[in-house]
Amino acid sequence: MSLDYSIPVLVVDDYQTMVRILRNLLKQVGFKDVDDASDGTAALAKLRERKYGLVISDWNMEPMTGYELLQQVRADEQLKDLPFIMVTAEAKTENVVAAKKAGVNNYIVKPFNAQTLQSKIAAVLGGE
Repeated sequence: MSLDYSIPVLVVDDYQTMVRILRNLLKQVGFKDVDDASDGTAALAKLRERKYGLVISDWNMEPMTGYELLQQVRADEQLKDLPFIMVTAEAKTENVVAAKKAGVNNYIVKPFNAQTLQSKIAAVLGGE
């Protein structure tokens, strides 16, 4: 099965530069429909308005962190099966374990490149 690059992807990060980087990397690997939100609260609003195929969220954000967003998504009947990838600058084992327990599908530690991003997405969405 190959990856469906037509799915809408929501990038959640409070740092606009990181949003741009992620947008560019996603476009590089083939995704064309990329939307963004600046924090977990804005992301939740967008997730309730539109059906996304994947969420890529930063961990550290205010007022709602990526971890809290993940918990909200998993607790929501409409969103609970949404593929979710967490991005963080910290490779703390307890963060990875907490995210896994909360139901994250995959985890990316910054810095990363297009290949890493593509392989993590493929692992989550069932591509090559």
